Amino acid sequence: MRLREQMLADKKAVLFDMDGTLVDSMWIWRAIDVEFLGRYGIALPQELQANIEGMSFSETARYFRTAFGLRESEEEIKAIWNEMAYEKYRDEVPLKPGAVDFLTWLKQNGYRTAICTSNSRELIDVAVEARGLTGCIDYVVTACEVQAGKPAPDIYLRAAKELSVSPEACVVFEDIPAGILAGKRAGMTVCAVEDEYSAYCLEKKKDLSDYLIHDFTDLLGE
Repeated sequence: MRLREQMLADKKAVLFDMDGTLVDSMWIWRAIDVEFLGRYGIALPQELQANIEGMSFSETARYFRTAFGLRESEEEIKAIWNEMAYEKYRDEVPLKPGAVDFLTWLKQNGYRTAICTSNSRELIDVAVEARGLTGCIDYVVTACEVQAGKPAPDIYLRAAKELSVSPEACVVFEDIPAGILAGKRAGMTVCAVEDEYSAYCLEKKKDLSDYLIHDFTDLLGE
């Protein structure tokens, strides 16, 4: 049986993480972190990405404020990040190969779809509109809109509830271990997606997930 049919057998909804999964955007955040911390004369800590993995936009701002002793409020930090990233998400962030074709196929075949992201609502909305995904996505939820970010299952359980689908009938696509764990803890089937910025933990991703793809072209074709 072809991978796509095996993965989607008896499923009704497909839920996507955004950064590193649907779009190639992780490079943006390293550059933003370097520039943002540089304003305070702080070098980018090597362990930063591991420490904030899976956190919501709000949780990440809270972490930065505490860890680096910033005077700005969480809301002010988030506003700065949104301003720094907005044009990049509108104009520069590319979709992963095969993403549009796979989303189109899902809609044509009656699957419900959602984006479940740790990023901000502002950046996701502009990216979805700019990449022409509006008609392919039924629901968008950010981790700021649920009680806890990934690896807690909250965001995926919210999406399933809003789509009126049981968790067991959902497939999740994720690029990092915290996201994979969130999907598994929600009782969903999880497919890991390869990404340059999580290549260092590929074996862990394989171990945690039910499936692994290089990109969405693996799920296309005859």
